[in-house]
Amino acid sequence: MTTSAPAVPRIPEAVHRRRWAILGVLMLSLLIIVLDNSILNVAVKTISTPAPTGLGATQSELEWAINAYTLVFAGLLFSAGLLGDRLGRKRVLLGGLVVFGIGSALAAFAGSPGELIGFRAVMGLGAAFVMPATLAVLMNVFERDEQPKAIGIWAGGVGLAIAIGPITGGVLLDHFWWGSVFLINVPIVLLALALMIWLVPDSRDPNPGRIDPIGVTLSVVGLVLLVYGIIRGGELADFTDVTVLSAIGAGLAVLIAFVVFEKRSDHPSIDVTYFRDKVFSSAIAAIALVFFALMGVTFFSVFYTQSVRGYSPLETGLLLLPLAVAQLVFAPRARLLVDRFGNRATTTAGMALIAATLAAFATLDADTPIWILEVIFFLMGTGMAHIMTPVSVVIMQALPREKAGSASALSNTFRQVGGALGIAVLGSVLSTSYRSAIEGDLTALPPELRHTAGESIESTLAVAARLGPEGKPLIAQANDSFLHAMHVTALGGAAVALIGAVVVALFLPGRAEDPS
Repeated sequence: MTTSAPAVPRIPEAVHRRRWAILGVLMLSLLIIVLDNSILNVAVKTISTPAPTGLGATQSELEWAINAYTLVFAGLLFSAGLLGDRLGRKRVLLGGLVVFGIGSALAAFAGSPGELIGFRAVMGLGAAFVMPATLAVLMNVFERDEQPKAIGIWAGGVGLAIAIGPITGGVLLDHFWWGSVFLINVPIVLLALALMIWLVPDSRDPNPGRIDPIGVTLSVVGLVLLVYGIIRGGELADFTDVTVLSAIGAGLAVLIAFVVFEKRSDHPSIDVTYFRDKVFSSAIAAIALVFFALMGVTFFSVFYTQSVRGYSPLETGLLLLPLAVAQLVFAPRARLLVDRFGNRATTTAGMALIAATLAAFATLDADTPIWILEVIFFLMGTGMAHIMTPVSVVIMQALPREKAGSASALSNTFRQVGGALGIAVLGSVLSTSYRSAIEGDLTALPPELRHTAGESIESTLAVAARLGPEGKPLIAQANDSFLHAMHVTALGGAAVALIGAVVVALFLPGRAEDPS
């Protein structure tokens, strides 16, 4: 009987027989990692509400609650993979789940936005060790001819989590306090740990690479400084402020140092020579841009549906369902369009559709029929499905087969970083635009309330509630200001998506028979 990979020892036949059960356990581990972020998206409004209902988090703190997880996760993916190769993937996977579970329990009982941000970073640390290990274990359980099918099911877990996450979060918030969206992870982690100890075999690379602590540190520090500068600019409504420019400049400088170091290192976390291939680079850019759009639009759409339209968290989760359903339906079928029209045409059309749906958000107001929003979400999911499938194939084919693991890791990293920057950039644009629009309506407020009321629509509504009947006019002004800010933000996101469409149209390959 053939082995699943030439360099990997043959696994016991008993393990091979239960490979689909093992895949189920790996899917469970992946599910909680992805589901946690989609749950949090519908909880941001509740968390921004003052105590005791929420934590009274500002928009910047909400962005950091999401970005702390994503940046730690993305920054450590490569080192986590290397450590799994050295120590054993099962051992690292178990350790990652334990850390993720502990972080989830601590986040559930956080007493302040700062504590929540810190505990979210702990969760990101655990998740970084789970994601690469699940795929590595999968590759050592399935024979080569079954690996594509298994990987397809593994990847489908992301769409499943996107679909059920907001609904689960909505149900929990309707019946429990905000911390329940994190505490729900703990029993799932315990179940995954028990099943993993029982079913999942261990494996390791017989010739593992060395850990790259300097490279990892540079990448994490650079990304954190860059995103902090963007968020701070939104807070101050001034991107020319010296602290903003200093943070962004320092972040870019550290990231440049990271690239230089990785290029010279004999054991880099990221082999930067991969990016000399224009096809590979454009495909990576497409993944980053599509998640930039997804995470950014989900962030501000939650405030639109809950704050402006008055829907509950559960109803908001259900409103997001068409986006996830479209991905689940069309992602497995996107290859049919690729076979007929080629990667370039399919992905460019998907990017153009994303741009169009983002621009459509600029037409929404406080009484737009809700079915229009549902159509926009469905079309957005359709566009994403026809981007992710073809570019993933391009990335895996652009590099030699022995580099497939590195290609997959790069894809995951840029997906996470793209999502983080989407929240930071579009969130900062939203914050800046909102403050500029609402400032003129806050002049009648006491000086100590003006700055607070201008932080976000939730802050304005909280101040209006404190003022009682006198604050009623402020509610309508807050809604109008938010709609203006959302329109500006949506058009900015649409412009970024159009840039992505141009990039893939220029550099992705066409049909197989097309020599260009």
